[in-house]
Amino acid sequence: MENKVVEWILKYQLVAISRGVKPELMVKTAKALYDGGVRSLEITFNQASDTCIQDTETSIKQVKQALGDKMCIGAGTVMTIEQAEAAYKAGADFALAPDTNIDVIKKIVKLGMAAVPGALTPTEIAAAYQAGASIVKLFPAGNMGLNYVKAIRGPINHVPLMAVGGVNVENIREFLDNGFTSVGIGSNIVKNSLIEAGKFDEITALAKAYTEQLEK
Repeated sequence: MENKVVEWILKYQLVAISRGVKPELMVKTAKALYDGGVRSLEITFNQASDTCIQDTETSIKQVKQALGDKMCIGAGTVMTIEQAEAAYKAGADFALAPDTNIDVIKKIVKLGMAAVPGALTPTEIAAAYQAGASIVKLFPAGNMGLNYVKAIRGPINHVPLMAVGGVNVENIREFLDNGFTSVGIGSNIVKNSLIEAGKFDEITALAKAYTEQLEK
């Protein structure tokens, strides 16, 4: 299962990141993203919310039920063992994090999900990969710039990297052409203001703008 998920992410290259979307609006959001060509969706845990586990579990379950195998669904900002277990219980295909927590990575792998932890330095990238990460999320990628990526890709050219943070429609192609296997896009596509206003056609249009760049 883990290998199939990794192949899926690497094939479609773009993971849309949903942060703070209300559970009752999540299915409509996912469908709008799907209509725009997005095939991988991350639904994050809001660490500051007392109901983050319940909300994220509900959202993942609803989207999985609505779209089935048409989308690969991940849990995002998975920073604890409890959240990893909740992601698995909800049916998540993969789990992402902003940090390199070896215990959490190993738990995600043990549960059979693809682990996509966050890392920044060469040491963190190597440690995450050695702990069982399928893909390592370089975060925040945009702040470091492509010269940084090119420098670390010399000695660390065997680790699949996902760029998250600072990736936009103008530079997405640059990231993919310079060592990244995939990218994660949050509020540049999944705009909560549009979702709250019910403008799902605009979410679809934003998604299309990015997915069209993948075909170039």
